[in-house]
Amino acid sequence: MTSQTTAPRIAIVGAGIIGLAHAVAALDAGYRVTVIEQDAAAVTASVRNFGHVGASVQAGELGELAQESLPIWLGLAQRAGVVARRAGTLVVARSAAETAVLEEVVAERSPEGAELLRGSAVAAKLQLRSGSDAAAAIRAGLLLPADITADPRTAVARIAAWVAGHERGEVQFATTVHAVHTGVVETSRGRIAADHVIVAAGHLIGRLFPAQAEAAEVRECALQMARVRAPHRLGRGPAVLTGTSMLRYSRFAGPAADALRAELTRERPELAEIEANVMFTQQEDGTLLVGDSHAAHFTAPPFLDERWSQILLDEVAALLGAPQLEVLERWQGLYATSADGDILRASPAPGVSIVTLTTGVGMTVGLGLGARTIAAL
Repeated sequence: MTSQTTAPRIAIVGAGIIGLAHAVAALDAGYRVTVIEQDAAAVTASVRNFGHVGASVQAGELGELAQESLPIWLGLAQRAGVVARRAGTLVVARSAAETAVLEEVVAERSPEGAELLRGSAVAAKLQLRSGSDAAAAIRAGLLLPADITADPRTAVARIAAWVAGHERGEVQFATTVHAVHTGVVETSRGRIAADHVIVAAGHLIGRLFPAQAEAAEVRECALQMARVRAPHRLGRGPAVLTGTSMLRYSRFAGPAADALRAELTRERPELAEIEANVMFTQQEDGTLLVGDSHAAHFTAPPFLDERWSQILLDEVAALLGAPQLEVLERWQGLYATSADGDILRASPAPGVSIVTLTTGVGMTVGLGLGARTIAAL
């Protein structure tokens, strides 16, 4: 059996969820692991999201990776103290076109355990007052019980702490990577030798490998999000998605979703303008993480458009039957995006792998993606 000191070493650039996913898988496979992160803590995509591990709304390769991620999340809840619970996902339909999408999913490609609910049952799950306008507006809902809600503010920090505390693991924060070559990572703290290097730098991949980033047309996708106080007691229920969400996740793709897209573009152009995904997750402290809008840039400007934020907040307030929502925090999310595909995989040199997710579901598929990469080594 390989000893702790002679096991091959994997160096991982990036301590976001994708980099840490590879670290967890590599440690479980017996490697020595060094994670290098330029910031003193993860502060970009992996902490600025909903914490929604929405495996049930993915299809294709992303769906497979998402299903593989679910048990790893639950394992990290035990091993690393990550806050992650099987809360499920509730997809709410408030129009005939949205209801048709849910009915099509149930009839043709229903996830295991999915349950189509009447509008009154959905309103009850959202703790809406019977007979209220908000309750009456809900026509149906799809409950997907397998999905997980995690705390995005603490999850990556706790996983990083677990990696750093492992007898074969270490994490070097506040360490800038200048270059990556076969067998070595050049950093601001000196050289790190490795048998294999995995670069999981997200939207910053072009700083190390500009040719690969340009070839894959990697951009930065900027989001507007907020944390709000729940307008009434919701408990610790499921993540809640709406009709706009049906246009963003591959599980819903089909003729009914195409019809819904045309209807929303015609009747709600402001939602189409900001590429809205109106949804929220319910966190352990009773607050809601609400969002989001989408805009792709070569370099995202830091400025938030208050009109965009208000569109999102008004939609969630209407869903919950509240005159307005009390905003506790606002922020800009960032992740890598590409018209070329959902995952950028490349090997720019022998023993060097680039693995960057170029869509906004890192929390959902990242742990499965890391496990697959390490298994392939």
